[in-house]
Amino acid sequence: MVEKYVYSFGGGKADGKTELKNLLGGKGANLAEMTNLGINVPPGFTITTNVCTLYYENNENYPEGLDEQVEEALSKVEGLMGKEFGDVNDPLLFSVRSGARVSMPGMMDTVLNLGLNDETVQGVIKQTNNERFAYDSYRRFVQMFGNVVLGMDGAEFEEILEKKKEKLGVDYDTEIPAESLKELVGEFKAHIKETTGEDFPEEPKAQLWAAIDAVFGSWNNERAISYRNINDIPHHWGTAVNVQTMVYGNMGENSGTGVAFTRNPSTGENKYWGEYLKNAQGEDVVAGIRTPKPIAQLEEEMPEIYKQLTDIFEKLEKHYTDVQDVEFTIQEGELFMLQTRTGKRTARAAVKIAVDLEEEGLIDKRTAVGRIEPQKLDELLHRRIDPDAELTILARGLDASPGAAAGKVVFDSDEAAELGKAGEKVVLVRTETSPEDIHGMAAAQGVLTSRGGMTSHAAVVARGMGKPAVAGCEDIKVDYSVEKFTTPDGTVVKKGDFITIDGGTGNVYLGEVPTIDPEMDENFEKLMGWADDFRTMQVRTNADTPEDAEAAVDFGAEGIGLCRTEHMFFDEDRLPIVQDMILADSKAARESALEKLLPMQKGDFKGILKAMGERPVTIRLLDPPLHEFLPDHDELLVEVTKLKASGKDASDKEELLKTIENLHEMNPMLGHRGCRLGVTYPEIYEMQARAIMEAACELKADGLDVHPEIMIPLVAHINEFKLMKGVVKKAADAVIKEAGVDLSYTIGTMIELPRAALTADQIAEEAEFFSFGTNDLTQTTFGFSRDDAEGKFLAHYLDEEVLEKNPFQVLDQDGVGQLVEIGVNKGRSSNANLKVGICGEHGGEPSSVKFCHSVGLNYVSCSPFRVPIARLAAAQAEVNNPHQ
Repeated sequence: MVEKYVYSFGGGKADGKTELKNLLGGKGANLAEMTNLGINVPPGFTITTNVCTLYYENNENYPEGLDEQVEEALSKVEGLMGKEFGDVNDPLLFSVRSGARVSMPGMMDTVLNLGLNDETVQGVIKQTNNERFAYDSYRRFVQMFGNVVLGMDGAEFEEILEKKKEKLGVDYDTEIPAESLKELVGEFKAHIKETTGEDFPEEPKAQLWAAIDAVFGSWNNERAISYRNINDIPHHWGTAVNVQTMVYGNMGENSGTGVAFTRNPSTGENKYWGEYLKNAQGEDVVAGIRTPKPIAQLEEEMPEIYKQLTDIFEKLEKHYTDVQDVEFTIQEGELFMLQTRTGKRTARAAVKIAVDLEEEGLIDKRTAVGRIEPQKLDELLHRRIDPDAELTILARGLDASPGAAAGKVVFDSDEAAELGKAGEKVVLVRTETSPEDIHGMAAAQGVLTSRGGMTSHAAVVARGMGKPAVAGCEDIKVDYSVEKFTTPDGTVVKKGDFITIDGGTGNVYLGEVPTIDPEMDENFEKLMGWADDFRTMQVRTNADTPEDAEAAVDFGAEGIGLCRTEHMFFDEDRLPIVQDMILADSKAARESALEKLLPMQKGDFKGILKAMGERPVTIRLLDPPLHEFLPDHDELLVEVTKLKASGKDASDKEELLKTIENLHEMNPMLGHRGCRLGVTYPEIYEMQARAIMEAACELKADGLDVHPEIMIPLVAHINEFKLMKGVVKKAADAVIKEAGVDLSYTIGTMIELPRAALTADQIAEEAEFFSFGTNDLTQTTFGFSRDDAEGKFLAHYLDEEVLEKNPFQVLDQDGVGQLVEIGVNKGRSSNANLKVGICGEHGGEPSSVKFCHSVGLNYVSCSPFRVPIARLAAAQAEVNNPHQ
């Protein structure tokens, strides 16, 4: 039996439904669902995502039986509409659009008004008695077909169009008369023949299959691949193709088209939000070709249509229990719904909407918590314009995507991508963006456009990326030829000048404006409270200073999972003492230097322990190799050479150079560091243990119940741990005894070597806790040096899909993850009370957090600003995969 490749919809009945989203794509599934809900949807059919997969597997050939199924679906539409495709008297015309499982706005191709040729256009004139409308639709079709299907440069068609308007002395497309539009069709076709060497295809069926080819082909165009990479959408999913009867918003003043959201996607406010244009087709709104009107104005201009539309809004939101993003067309006073999908929204809006929907009884708290992508919370932590800053407003546009961004003005997306990759902060300025700009937008700090509305490409994509954007800023006139923009008062801003944009207000400022930290609102606190009620895994932070610790507590951290002590050694007041300690030629000299460091370390630990209060604090003893605290070898060599050449005494510097050379290692990552330093120089760990416990005892004496956890790094063998535990315990117990306080502490280790994970049962007999250092565990499992891998070949591995994700950003669950699971299970097999956490960067990455939940970790630890992300990810992990 042949697989069903084509699903029809229309006339109040559809083959598909929402549950078939993976097969029909989001657009196709929702068109079917709206049809079944009794909403007026132009009839059509969907070719499944399976066909896309088979198309690429079979060297861009379609599966057997597809032709017949398309013919059958075509006949159904003809029956419903009472029209025939290709009929010269009353032709049926189609739109052909993509529709992936996950919305990818503007990334793939669309063809409208398909089925027009020199004969069928006469049928449209006859039926509508509107020659101008017919030729406007025809010129749009030829232009779009040339660009999308034949792969020609869209700008070339625009140039022909602009010359025509110039010749006629008109500003807008809508002012071009019918005869001139007819001439444009001929000019476009001539341009196609000249460029491709082929005539424009007149046969409607040939047009249809060419458009279907183009849409499937667009799944693998550069911008779609970039979008999928940025948004973590799998490349193997494929797209569906939707072939749908055309309806027209450009048939006069009683027609129009629009895009709307059932709630404000920027703020979450429970108000209809969107834009429309009278006498226009859909791409006019989305592409920002004309500046549209706010949806509320439709109530004044077409009250009956507005009432129908808002009734549909309510129906859809109740049915889907979420905010909907809809497209609609009004054709001569009749409303048609062309699409609905879950509306993309900012993080702030997502939080407010989730809380509001729960309070309205549409969803429960579990669903509300699951509605927010944890990674998107990062947007809420964006800095904003300092309200006390002195500001010079250059221009005002639309507040298209919130957040403040400053950077050098760049007008070209390729250049923005290049500079962004090099670490420069840029703001991409365009007349309007198109899908080809996706890579530049991704690299920029923010986006500014002079045209387009709140639903333009720039606005939608920036919101999806969490980038600040100001759109429709008509105050600025962009001149690409000299790479500058000008404001009404004559201010000229050139490439390389700094500007700041505020996507929350739509303001554009000259220069770099000071920004301040964001404030979490009541909705955020409420949602995070629900998340905390659900999650079973704790969230700690990685912090080395009291300031970082306090910031993390504000974000909900329940302790410190990693306090790195080496960062304290780099302070300019301490570095000379550290260097004295390293250069010491005897244990006594080393201990003398360490004695000077002890009160400094104690002060550090006291500040951090105090900031965390009664929350646990895991302090890692010295980890990096000693040479990191010494001057650069090559720079010192030059200095010594210069001193000797000038006849000055260089003996001290030469001694230091000799020490650096003695400490040199071929592979310092696997060299004399971590507990290996402690084994060689136990007095270092002894001093640190004393400093920790003296700080803790003083705070305990002051009435603060602190909980220090001392972590011994880079353990590979149980005997290393035993030896170092003995040193630490002896020093710690001596301090507690001397202080005369009742203080408990624990000693554990960081599991960051494969051998440690594989022998975790032995180590757990002595250790009271494990913390997985997944940064080093990833390096030692893959055999990668992170700096070398990320700098030299890892990007190529990702491009070639050797690896799906950067394993230093997203935990490699198949390899490194297995070692984590082995370590947890083996550790607890010999120590049932073993506390286990993770403190690598993966502790704040949502999919890695969910993995940590699944293998039974007690906590994850991450940077302060990622704590809310980890809290939400941990809650979703419990909701989706409850611990028994």
